[in-house]
Amino acid sequence: MVKFSRKDATRAPIAIIDIGSNSGRVVVLERDGAGHLRLLAGSRAPLRLVHDVDERRSLSEESMARTMEAVRDFHAIAVGAGAKRIVAVATAAMRDAKNGQVFRDRIRRELGIQVDIIDGRAEARYGFAGAVRGLAVSSGMWFDLGGGSIQVAPFRSRRLGPSTSLALGALRLSETFLLSDPPKPREIRRLRDHVRSQLKKSRLKRLRDDEELVGTGGTLRNLAKIDRSQHPYPVGSLHGYVLSLDRLREVVRRLATTRQKHRDAIAGLSAERADSVVGGAIAIEVLMEFVRAQHIVVSGQGVREGIAQSVMKMRIASARDVKEVSLASLASRFDSWRPEAAARRRATAAVLLRALEPQADPALAGALDRGARLLDIGTSLDFFERHEHVAEMLLATELDGFTHEEIALVSGLVRLAGDRHADLEPLSPLITDADRVQLDRGAVILALADAIERRCPRGHAIPVSCSVGRVVTVSVPLLSAWHSRELGPRFERAFGKALVVKTG
Repeated sequence: MVKFSRKDATRAPIAIIDIGSNSGRVVVLERDGAGHLRLLAGSRAPLRLVHDVDERRSLSEESMARTMEAVRDFHAIAVGAGAKRIVAVATAAMRDAKNGQVFRDRIRRELGIQVDIIDGRAEARYGFAGAVRGLAVSSGMWFDLGGGSIQVAPFRSRRLGPSTSLALGALRLSETFLLSDPPKPREIRRLRDHVRSQLKKSRLKRLRDDEELVGTGGTLRNLAKIDRSQHPYPVGSLHGYVLSLDRLREVVRRLATTRQKHRDAIAGLSAERADSVVGGAIAIEVLMEFVRAQHIVVSGQGVREGIAQSVMKMRIASARDVKEVSLASLASRFDSWRPEAAARRRATAAVLLRALEPQADPALAGALDRGARLLDIGTSLDFFERHEHVAEMLLATELDGFTHEEIALVSGLVRLAGDRHADLEPLSPLITDADRVQLDRGAVILALADAIERRCPRGHAIPVSCSVGRVVTVSVPLLSAWHSRELGPRFERAFGKALVVKTG
């Protein structure tokens, strides 16, 4: 084990090794200066431990050797990424195996890594913390489907309720019930009946109208990837992706009617999950029907991130606070970002918005503020194309606390601010035609606020006033000159009034 001092506990990179029932993973995470958990490195390896447990109640020598090899590689990745501490946990398969404790001792003896075999409650606590902290959700039900088990728990105001662990893992269900290739209808019916029976015994409650179903785990993420690949979708991250019940049913139907050797051709599916994905997909479908969920909010994070948060003393903050940390972290990565310029641009944009759109949709106001805050990061690549670069970065970056609709709004607004003819069609799954009118106006405000900020001397707050009459008059005493050929016509097209900018 790598030595680690208490002094570095909340900042230094930490590696989390997760020995799961179906696969093993390592992630190396670092808490940056803004308080955001940043991924430095990661890897995955198939283990298939639950197969041994279900067949003989013990781990075979072959499985243990395969796991040792994976953990040895995970250790090398952790050290190579600069981890100052390595935390290793094992879940359902090693919990259930008769020789699980013996194997844990062997790992410690041969590799010098202490593995903690966590119980279902601890697994749920870490999984929930990791999954929910970075999502824009408040109350509902959370689940984590692994290879050997599923953890399910209600939550309220981002606080975990009593958790339930059920032996309904993807690999376990697939190997127990789906014996044909592709599975026969009667096998699928038996599996569905079994899952429904176990859910009834657990006494899970139905979701209320104001609650969300949140899910995590490799099987769910693969299902979301398959669905996302079927239609144009602008946001690159799966974290926060919304998978509807209707679309999940279509994915399940496609998987269940495809022979295992042909599933490799299905875009989004990991080859290592071809033999287990159908059982897990059906379990998730039945769970959605049982709790009456119309969609799942997919989390790209889980147990590993939850453990890191615990070690680093990170609480499950409000979605608003998580958003702030995420934006601060993104901005801090670019030398071109200037806090003073961002603050002045945001303040100017807020004054203009209040005067021009006093009843503005809060979603538009939020998008405008975030666009004004982040605009300078695009300058790190190219000043003249900075709007387009920022728009693309927002779609490619995992922003904790934001819905995909919120990310798309900021991206579209910034893109339009730089080019009024920008094509927003790629954002259409998340932005409607009704959003376009608001975005056009918000983009003009952002462009105007940016133009004012760039013309005012640094080191001073910018006093701005805006009056709306037959014309719109923006007074900026700090401005010594104003000459903008494009902004005037753009402003008049958007707001139906001429723009007058008064200087000095």
